[in-house]
Formats: sequence, structure tokens, C-alpha cells
Amino acid sequence: MSKDKVTIKLPRPLYNRVKNIIEGSGFGSVNEFVVYVLRDLVSMHESSSSELTREEVEKIRQRLKNLGYF
Repeated sequence: MSKDKVTIKLPRPLYNRVKNIIEGSGFGSVNEFVVYVLRDLVSMHESSSSELTREEVEKIRQRLKNLGYF
């Protein structure tokens, strides 16, 4: 494994749900989708010049809930 990458473990049920969701979406793998989502979240956070608003926090919570984290 390349030294510029790490392994992140997902619960199998979450992995399977994401796998089903991305079928036919253009994402080549669950890993590709997860990287996309995380880059998007990080980008949203970095583009913010101040703290997140209550609405932004709620949107992030909802996205994480939809991915099975809550």
C-alpha cells in the first residue's frame, strides 16, 4: 500500500448500503464515493471564513445520518 494513503474501516452494513446506493451512479467503488463525499465536506468547511452556521451543522449531521453514522 502506498504511504500516501491509509485504510479506513466501515461497518459492513454501511458499506453494503453505500454499494447499493452508488450502483449505476458513475462511481467505480465505495472507496471512490467515500473520498468524493469527504472531499466535499472538507471543501465546504475550508471555504467557510467563520464558524459553521446552525443550518450548516444540521446539513452535515443529516448527510452523516444518511450514511449511517447516527
